[in-house]
Amino acid sequence: MTDAQPEQHGQLAVGESTLDGVRVVALRGELDHTTGDLARQALKPPADEAYPRTVADLSHLTFMDSAGINALIAAHRAAADAQGWLRVAGAQRAVRRVLELVGIDALIPCHPTVNEALKS
Repeated sequence: MTDAQPEQHGQLAVGESTLDGVRVVALRGELDHTTGDLARQALKPPADEAYPRTVADLSHLTFMDSAGINALIAAHRAAADAQGWLRVAGAQRAVRRVLELVGIDALIPCHPTVNEALKS
């Protein structure tokens, strides 16, 4: 597993690691209109990666609004266009509720833990 230093902007910190060959992007704090661009960039598949696979670890995300939904959809589309995938892991109750209300959980596979997201 490799880890990059977390990047902090306002109320959102982003960390990246690799686990079992899959990029894991951990979002911590609040994802809103002021931090949406940071999340979008962090979740975007690397341009040089064939078949990008990413797990968005939301286990420490305490708030998400439409900016977070847009970042997840953009990352999902970019990964799918490159024949890869995006999975969501660990969304806590408040964030999970937003994912369910807008139907993201029907578009992007959502799992209780990073390990379960990696195994599916």
